[in-house]
This record gives sequence, structure tokens and C-alpha cells, in this order.
Amino acid sequence: MQIIGLCRFSYPALGGFQVEHDAIEERSAFLYSEKRMEERFRHFETIMLPSIAAQTETDFKFVIVIGDNLPERYQERLFDLCAPISHIQSQAHAPADHRETMQKAINTARVKSDAPCLQFRHDDDDAIAVTFVEEFKRAAMDCRPLLERNKFVAFDFPRGYVVRPDAKGLHVEETYHPFWGVALGCSVAPHIRKSIMTFAHGRMGRFMPSISFDQPVMYLRGHNDYNDSRQGPNVTQPKLKLLDNEGEQMIRNTFAVDAEHIRRVFA
Repeated sequence: MQIIGLCRFSYPALGGFQVEHDAIEERSAFLYSEKRMEERFRHFETIMLPSIAAQTETDFKFVIVIGDNLPERYQERLFDLCAPISHIQSQAHAPADHRETMQKAINTARVKSDAPCLQFRHDDDDAIAVTFVEEFKRAAMDCRPLLERNKFVAFDFPRGYVVRPDAKGLHVEETYHPFWGVALGCSVAPHIRKSIMTFAHGRMGRFMPSISFDQPVMYLRGHNDYNDSRQGPNVTQPKLKLLDNEGEQMIRNTFAVDAEHIRRVFA
């Protein structure tokens, strides 16, 4: 089974955002502002990228979708960071409908339409445990009869941490949040062009059989000033605590996220 992960990196889509803009030009200006891009790159470099690079199962593709209007200096910076990681593939797309573009990106990376495909979505400020792809694949193999009877099957690992990196290190709160969109995968049957991006992640359980694993801890969910999902006035604020040395070592072992690296980048 081919395994594909998808990440949009400041892609100026039509739809797909809770922060709305009247025109693509306004959305692009917001997404590509220098202050925002600096924050996104810091999280991308210290939180997301290390966990993708250190996966114990390396036989997968991780597709990063960017806008074809992303300024060249940011494209070069992104490509330089990703170059050492062989399973990362970047795709540039013109601004268009969010779900259609993300589905196109996944199907472009899908090389065997006659075989089941395991897919997961991922944000550019989140991390997954270094064992996520391996555990996702094992779970799907264990459930092979279920996959054969259904077009889609969801696999959710809802236990993780909300995290905020800064010059002091990493502030965290443990959380349990089903169908949150991180450490959430989906099997797609052969010859099906629809993808995990067809479904709103919080509603996937309404449209397919879903399997949830209470253990292990499987994600770091980034909490920062530009989270699209946290811009509303009624969003619950987590109670974050700065990790001590023991906690930093646990995060390093589980996610390949290094607090010393965070302190250097955020200093």
C-alpha cells in the first residue's frame, strides 16, 4: 500500500481557511507577510520537519503544496530545508479551490491506483511521532479485511500535546482530541479518486468506519499567533507549561524535536 502525507505550506486557496479574504491577492498578501512567514518557517524547521525526517518507516511520500506565487526567496528557503529529506516532494499550484487542489496533489503523487492508498494530512506547525507512519501502516495491515469491504477507513491517534515553542524552549499541555486532523489517516480503496481531503477531518467518522487508538502519544499540535483554527474569540486557550530536562528528552525521543534547536531558532 502506498503511503502519502499532505501538507499545505501557506497555499493561498479558495476556501479552506477560517480567516476569510475577499480576493486571492488579499489572501496572498496576508499569508506571505514577512512577520507571518518568519513564524511559519521557525515552526516548520523546528517542529514539523524533524519529525517527518526521522520517521522509522521511510517508504512514503510527503507532499508539500505551495502556491505558484510564493515569493522566490521563500521557495528557495523551503527547498533548502527539505532537500536532505528524500521522501519529501513539493508541488506548486495556482490559487484554486482548496479541496480540489489538495485532492489533485495527492492523486499526482499516487503511482498505483489499482492498490489501496494510505493517506494523512499534516499542518506545517505540527509534528507526528517518529513511529507514526510505521504504526499507521501496521494498523491498516491488521485491518485488511475491513479495508477490502470499504472505500474509506479512518485511523485516528487522538492523544498528543499542544505545544508552543519560544526562546525558552517548548511549552506543552497533554491533550486528547479525536479527529483533530493531526495523526489522523485514511485508507482509500483502489481506483478511488477521492482522498482524505474530500472530508472535513472533524466529520470523517460520519462517512466511514473509524478506528481510534488510545495509545501511544502521537502528535504535537502547534499553538501560535497565526493558527487559522484559533482566530475566533471563543477558542479555548491551553494551559501550557515549560518542559523540564526530562520532558525535553521525552519529546526528543518521541518526535525528534529538539528543545535546544528551538531555543537557537527562536532566540
